[in-house]
Amino acid sequence: MRRKSESILWLALLALSLTACGTRKNEMAAETAGMETVAETAGTKKNEVTGTETAAGTEKAETTGTEVAAAARPERSFRAGMVTGAGSADEGSFGQLAWEGLLRAERELGVEVICLEPQTGAECAKALETLSEERYDLIFAVGYEMEDALRAAAEEHPRLHYAIVDDAGNGDLKNVTCLVFNQAQASYLAGMAAGMSTESGKAGFVIGMPDEPMHSFGYGYCAGVLDANPEASVLQASVDSFHDEEGGRRAAARLIEAGADVIFHAAGDSGRGVIACCQEKGVRVIGADYDQSALAPEHVLASAVKQVDDAVFELVRDCREDRAEAGVRRYDLKNEGVDLVPAGENLPEAVRTAVLEVKEKIKSSEITVPDNQADFEAAYGDIYTLD
Repeated sequence: MRRKSESILWLALLALSLTACGTRKNEMAAETAGMETVAETAGTKKNEVTGTETAAGTEKAETTGTEVAAAARPERSFRAGMVTGAGSADEGSFGQLAWEGLLRAERELGVEVICLEPQTGAECAKALETLSEERYDLIFAVGYEMEDALRAAAEEHPRLHYAIVDDAGNGDLKNVTCLVFNQAQASYLAGMAAGMSTESGKAGFVIGMPDEPMHSFGYGYCAGVLDANPEASVLQASVDSFHDEEGGRRAAARLIEAGADVIFHAAGDSGRGVIACCQEKGVRVIGADYDQSALAPEHVLASAVKQVDDAVFELVRDCREDRAEAGVRRYDLKNEGVDLVPAGENLPEAVRTAVLEVKEKIKSSEITVPDNQADFEAAYGDIYTLD
């Protein structure tokens, strides 16, 4: 286990090697660079009168200089930390949704929050270990790419509570809560919108990484396109990265050149390149994860969203009140954890009405959206090409 001195050193280095999220950026730099604050986190606290340091379990009385039990002090704040999966939590990213949930917990619940943004997989593991050593009450990992790193941290620190966004692989651990979103349902609605909107009969789909968690986006989207427009085809492309905007541009350009006149992306930060290309070429686009209409107000039809911010806030609240349980929390259309959000008047009224009708049928189980290869191919054949 990492010694406290090593943890303090790493926390200080985070001010230089990692970026703190959103409005806490400057505060994070001060917190990690200032030794008094670091010392307090690590288990010592500087006395306000004498300037001497005492162990975290005792504190010099301000007037008498005698030691008092820690129980006599006000209970410390609940602390929640977040580590993004080798990416950013700024500028409308997927990680920003989780960060906004923590910021809401800070405002409404008085929770102390912090966000670390590693740039490599190795730094992700180190950041999780740092928050673990500092005994944060709840530690979030954002993104299914962090499954292995989170498992290692959770198994090493069984008394701490962890959470991971967008992954159910750690649902067997007794100290991990997994926040999982039925992205196939939201993607199906996006496919309905695309199938009804295409004039060329060719809808496009750009994926970030061609792996099983991401394919559920594709299965849902292709199913929605074909149910809305059986004569349509779905052109598909992979960026092979969630963090390559230029690659997203190139992928979208290939699909547009092949005739796609409306494109849906599930590509993370690479999707910003998809949207930029669609805007430049006058093609309609459907965003993912959060409302992306501001990125191209005249071209975004809608966005297939996940209410990650609400899920994060709710887990912080429940954990703070000792009501959080390990396992998997699932979010779908029925509990409003996912949705398709129209972009102003860009989505025609007839399409909106049809999407709302289909949404209710999914909620009532009249329509079952395929989210895996076997179910998709049983209903639509072998037309999904990104497996």
